[in-house]
Formats: sequence, structure tokens, C-alpha cells
Amino acid sequence: MTYVAGGGCGSGVGSRKAAARRAARRRGARTAAVLAVPVAPWLCYPFMHATGSAGRRAGERLRGGARRGAAARRAAGRANVELSIKLDNPQKAAMLFGPMDRHLRMIREAIGVQIFAREGQVKVTGSAKNVSRAAAVIERLQRGLRHDRAITVDAVAEAIGAAAAERDSQVSEALDVYASGEVITAKTAGQKQYIDAMRKHDLIFCTGPAGTGKTYLAVAVAVHMLKHQQAKRLILVRPAVEAGEKLGFLPGDMQAKVNPYLRPLFDSLHDMMDFEQIRRFMANDLIEVIPLAFMRGRTLNESVIILDEAQNTTVAQMLMFLTRMGHGSKVIVTGDDSQIDLPPDVPSGLLDARGRLSGIKGLSIVRLKSTDIVRHRLVQNIVAAYADNPPGGDSDVAV
Repeated sequence: MTYVAGGGCGSGVGSRKAAARRAARRRGARTAAVLAVPVAPWLCYPFMHATGSAGRRAGERLRGGARRGAAARRAAGRANVELSIKLDNPQKAAMLFGPMDRHLRMIREAIGVQIFAREGQVKVTGSAKNVSRAAAVIERLQRGLRHDRAITVDAVAEAIGAAAAERDSQVSEALDVYASGEVITAKTAGQKQYIDAMRKHDLIFCTGPAGTGKTYLAVAVAVHMLKHQQAKRLILVRPAVEAGEKLGFLPGDMQAKVNPYLRPLFDSLHDMMDFEQIRRFMANDLIEVIPLAFMRGRTLNESVIILDEAQNTTVAQMLMFLTRMGHGSKVIVTGDDSQIDLPPDVPSGLLDARGRLSGIKGLSIVRLKSTDIVRHRLVQNIVAAYADNPPGGDSDVAV
């Protein structure tokens, strides 16, 4: 009898087992391939046990849904606004819109808004800033129609350019600081003049009543320059003079003694930077808040140096302070000449410097008025009442 090697019943069973093992290995490889797809952890669980192409399709569907959800959330964050503008003279609508609404298309494409004309009105839809710009363009064109000016393609282009220039001017006048989303701008014509002076000159004197933003805007300009690497350090200085009362000896070390006098400078800083950032900048000597008495003998280069409450400096102290100015530095001196807390026989260094130095090239002297007060609405009235009948001598109190 002849036997064939590997034949028989046992051979058939072994072959089936080997085939089953190979199939299992193939399934395992496909499962591993599916699980290796690089997706976010919260998307993995639903197809942990899926295999082959079915698992891949499931993963793609889940990832596609996540992408669509993120896009929807982003679109929701860019909510549009709609503005209806009434036409001054609907009979001149064709002149305003142009042939085949050409002028409206120019505005739409240049500014990025949707414009619809209907029943004597123009509806503008888009982001708030773009809608505002488009409305300014349409108002400018309507003003031209009121003066019987022809609305041409060039006139529309000029109006669009003027709106863009106005927007750029507003952006350039803003002071962005470290606080997230915080942008500081002038609220009055006097404040705008003050900011312009600080940008253009290296030595600025600013006087005015309480609440006009003398110190706040000076700190804003300094923080803006620090953020944009236009200065390497910010030095905030104040004379340690009581406001009409004697406090006697204060407890604590030197820092604890002078801290109450410097507190208003920290208040301004906290509006523009968070606490940890201020602490870190002070630890690294990027920001320094010190009493005027500690300025002697120093030379400060590439710094913004602000002297607050300068009306309470003596003539000698003012001379000492101004001569600390080094190369590439900017010095801003602020004070309220109606709130001098020096003894009656001691002249104010601020008033003396303002008289001595006026007319020097590169120096600017700005005077803010009661109309520039931006505190509570009652502050203007309070300042005016005290100006009409000023208190005498030691009864002056800082506001």
C-alpha cells in the first residue's frame, strides 16, 4: 500500500487551522491600521472595535463632522449685522447706484459687504466694521448728490478710499496694550493733542484738572511703546508729598512707606497689564515704580520716564529729574497746577519749568481743560465750582 505524504484526514484539519490563523492575522493587521489613524482622543472610542474599510469610513465620518462643527462655531463667532440706510432722494437712486448697480458692486467688492436696494432704502449686511465703512461711503455719495455733484466711478472710488483712510487713521491713533482686547484711544480733542505730542516729542509737559487722563494716557503710551519694543524700560516716578495733611512716620520698610504715594501709578498699570505680568516685568527691571527722591545720580537710556504729580516738586527736584534723561528716552511730566501741596513759600518746580523751558525745540507743553474730564459726569461740575471759588492755603485737597 502506498501512502501520500501529508494526505489523509489529519492533513485537512491542519490546513483549515493554518488558514484560520492567517485570516486572523490579516484581520488583526487591518484593525491595527484603523486604530493607528491619527485622530483626536475623543473620536477614537466609537470605532475601537471596527475593522477594515468599515472602520475607516466611520472614522472619516466622525472627523468630517468635527470639522463641520468647528467651522459652524467659527461662523457663529463672526455674527453679521444689518443696517438699513434711507435714501435722501429716492428719485436720484439710479444716479447713486450707477448703471446696472455698478456703484453698489464697487462698494460690495471693495469693503466686503452685501448690499441690497429696495423701496427707497439700501440694506447693508456684513461685519460691524465693514458695515460702518460702507455706510460712510454711501453717506458721502448722498452728500455729493445733495450738492448736485455727479456720481461717477471715480467719485465712488474716492469715497471708498476716504473711508479706508479714516479707518487706518483710527487704527494708528489707538494704543494697544498688554491687556487682552484692550485698546486705548483719545476721548476728547485735548486728549488727542496730548497723545500726538507724546508720539512726536521727547519731552512733554501736561497740566490740567483732575480726571483729564494726564497720567492714564501717559502710562498707556509708555506701555504701548514697551509692547512694540520702541522702549526698553518704563520708569514711573512720583514725589512723596502728603495732600494737605501730615501722616507722620509710616510703619514698615522703605517700600511699605512709599507704596501709598505710588498706588495711583499701579492703578493705571493694572488696567493695561495683568498682575502676574506686572510682577514679572518689575522683577526683571522692565518696569520700575519709585519715589522721586531715589532718582538722583541715575542716567536712563531708551526708557519712557513719567513724573506724576509734578506740581509738588521743588525747582531743584525738577532740575534733577529732567537731567536724568538719557539717549533714546522720552520724558513725560504731568501735574495739576490747581492742587499744589507744597508750603506756600516754596515755588512749584512744574510751574517754574513750564515758564523757563517754553519755546525750546523738541519740547511740547499741553494744557488739558475741564472739557477733557472723562471721570464721572459730576467731576466737571465739581472742578468748575472749586475754580470759581478756590479754597485757600492748606485746605487744598487732591481729587
